[in-house]
Amino acid sequence: MSYDGLIVGLGNPGTKYARTRHNFGFMLADRLVAHWSGQPGTSCVSRNVRGNAESWEVSEDYGARRWLVLKPLTFMNLSGQVVGEVCRKSGIAPDRVLVAHDELDLPLGTLRFKFSGGLAGHNGLKSVAAHLGTRDFARLRMGIGRSESGEAMAEYVLRTFLPAEWDQVGPVLDLGLEAVLHYCREGLAAATARLHAR
Repeated sequence: MSYDGLIVGLGNPGTKYARTRHNFGFMLADRLVAHWSGQPGTSCVSRNVRGNAESWEVSEDYGARRWLVLKPLTFMNLSGQVVGEVCRKSGIAPDRVLVAHDELDLPLGTLRFKFSGGLAGHNGLKSVAAHLGTRDFARLRMGIGRSESGEAMAEYVLRTFLPAEWDQVGPVLDLGLEAVLHYCREGLAAATARLHAR
């Protein structure tokens, strides 16, 4: 079976991490699956990847487009293991991979597409690049901003969003859903132009 590409949401497994900043990618993957599961002409079927990931096969627009959605369950630093494995087994080239992840260098409420380039010290992206053998994959950078209190980065990203921040999280996930749907229908260049013009 051939696919148009792979959409990866990065995060850490377990309820302890479910609402943390580092799990923004997981949150978006869940939003995508919920959307596609209720769309006419679209099927979204869960499939098991030997327990090391949650994965869904998506057939959009009565089979016009086919995607895999993936949430690695290996913890952030090892995310690339299952991404590389799924790409090899499914014949998906790295340039057809989109990784949604939290981004310290963007404020909360900001989303940006990016293709290739630096990894901004993000351990999940480092692992994906290592296992794909290239940095030439697409990313959806989901801003979380930096700690205003000077808290260590590792502690900050593993904390839940503050109560006041949750008012922005929902709208950001809605915008991320829209951006990924445009990516799936129109490609990265067109989706980037739409998102970055907002």
